[in-house]
Amino acid sequence: MNKHLALLHISLAVITTLVVTDSVVAQTDVNDLAIERLENGMEVTTLRRADEGDGPHERLILRGATIIDGTGAPPMGPVDIVIEGDRIVEVKPVGFPMAPINEQRRPQNATKELDFSGMYVLPGLIDMHAHTGGGGKAPQPEYTYKLWMGNGITTSRGVGHGEMMWALGEKAASDRNEIVAPRMFTYARPGEGWDRGSVDSPEKAREWVRYAANVDVEGAHIDGLKLTSYPPDIMEALIDEAHKHGLGTVAHLAQTGVSRMNALDAARLGLDMMTHYYGLFEALFDDRTIQDFPNDYNYNNEQHRFGQVGRLWYQSADRGSETWNALIEEFLDLDFGLDPTMTIYEASRDVMRAREAEWHEEYTLPSQWDFYQPSREAHGSYWYYWTSEDEYHWNKFYEKWMQFLNDYKNRGGIVTTGSDSGFIYKLYGFDYVRELELLREAGFSPLEVIRAATYHGALQLHKPKGMENDLQFGVIQAGLKADLIVVDKNPLANLKVLYGTGAPMLNDDTGKLERVGGISYTIKDGIVYDAKKLLEDVRRMVADAKARSITDHEEPN
Repeated sequence: MNKHLALLHISLAVITTLVVTDSVVAQTDVNDLAIERLENGMEVTTLRRADEGDGPHERLILRGATIIDGTGAPPMGPVDIVIEGDRIVEVKPVGFPMAPINEQRRPQNATKELDFSGMYVLPGLIDMHAHTGGGGKAPQPEYTYKLWMGNGITTSRGVGHGEMMWALGEKAASDRNEIVAPRMFTYARPGEGWDRGSVDSPEKAREWVRYAANVDVEGAHIDGLKLTSYPPDIMEALIDEAHKHGLGTVAHLAQTGVSRMNALDAARLGLDMMTHYYGLFEALFDDRTIQDFPNDYNYNNEQHRFGQVGRLWYQSADRGSETWNALIEEFLDLDFGLDPTMTIYEASRDVMRAREAEWHEEYTLPSQWDFYQPSREAHGSYWYYWTSEDEYHWNKFYEKWMQFLNDYKNRGGIVTTGSDSGFIYKLYGFDYVRELELLREAGFSPLEVIRAATYHGALQLHKPKGMENDLQFGVIQAGLKADLIVVDKNPLANLKVLYGTGAPMLNDDTGKLERVGGISYTIKDGIVYDAKKLLEDVRRMVADAKARSITDHEEPN
């Protein structure tokens, strides 16, 4: 027995002495599962303690909140929300603002009540582009999950969360609420999991999809494919076979392949969604077919790779042009979804802002901070000599990118919210909220921003299985999963109150600056988590890691 397994046995022996309520899965099963995972060489995520999360309850009633239901409907309150187990069973208006609540209208027979008078309840947020560890680093599960949950993310689409088999084990554990983690959707990359070589032909592509669709890890299956640039015949086979098995498809169309397959080409093959911007601007070319790269350009030089992207703004068609409008129309006809992840590239237009974000000091692990630093080897650490010229072009790039996203949304297109955090000074959870602010900057109204982060994300996750009219989460509605967030300030007035750190506000009574907002509670499957306590756990992890780092570097006597 190795030392890690021995320590796990000891830790689990201690855990089994705790008082375990009905809200925590039978501990014996969890112990066996954790030991089995470690014996198979898989990292073990910290199991949910008996004191982490309250519920699910037989009949939980959330009293007196104002709801923003995610559909785009205006806020409504006061409302009582009745939750039985993991489902919302009633959403009941109980009065009018500034008037006494009609007690006769209120649902009764609660086994647990929480008074949310004066607070706002939204559907849990959905991160459509997530990794549990950034930049090839090993997954950091508890750290990442608590950052997500502490910032209101209750559903995460991993592209991938980690290696496919490991990610499916995490998905299963999350489904059973054995760990403190969002609901997980697992998108696998072609070739993962099998020993039959590269996916280098249409036949191998279909064979791998059939294999991956039938993988079962503790009852969990993949939900879709994360694709990059493939030869057109292989891409077509991957997409077609995925759809035959009810799997979604999303692509990062790498710059190495966009000259023969841009976003429109991929959409015509049946691709469900694109992530990032790759292939979008190339689909807007009207006086060229290939980006005007400098003659000394080298894709493996990441400052070349990311620096030159910013120059696409003046090489592509203008807003409102025939090419621009035709692309929007065809995307709409193809029901194509856009997951822009603007937040992950924002440092390119203002590296100082990203580097100096206020949450780094307390929430960014030393290992993560080291990974962010300029490096010739680490992906996304391309600040070798970033210039004001680079930032000028990236600002112009964002201006055009945002215009397209807003125009597409205004014509009825689906735009969702993802973060891709773990790279480029972007931290899990916090920089997902930043994506919401960037959509607001693009011209989305606050209600449209919340809809993109909830209902529209859920819609895209349900579509591949033909369940877009039978959503399981993403809206505050009777019959759906009880995935909710609670905040004490109005996020429509200030999206910054969704950050785990809240927002600074002058207290006129004391004359001092104080923090307001920050998500108070994150509810997943009817289990109520104290979001601020989750972030406190993260701060402690970071402080401990910094202390160990100092100790490790001390000179011996």
